[in-house]
Amino acid sequence: MSLASEIETRLRAELAPIALAVRDDSADHAGHAGAREGGHFHVAVRSDRFTGLQRLARHRLVYHCLSDLMQRGIHALAIDARAPGEP
Repeated sequence: MSLASEIETRLRAELAPIALAVRDDSADHAGHAGAREGGHFHVAVRSDRFTGLQRLARHRLVYHCLSDLMQRGIHALAIDARAPGEP
């Protein structure tokens, strides 16, 4: 399973998202020193779990879902986390 697929599987299981997109941006960072430490990913996720949470709490929830991957494969993670109905 690719790392992007593993990210998607975990977020689907933990957050039951209404919408989820995982993009692997690693190729855009080839040659960057951090690229040797892991991949660069962008996650756009819309979930009821984010309702009433501030941005930092939403990001912490996503990081919690992916905590061990942050140590073994993800170097950078951009997160767009929204509740249903948010623009």
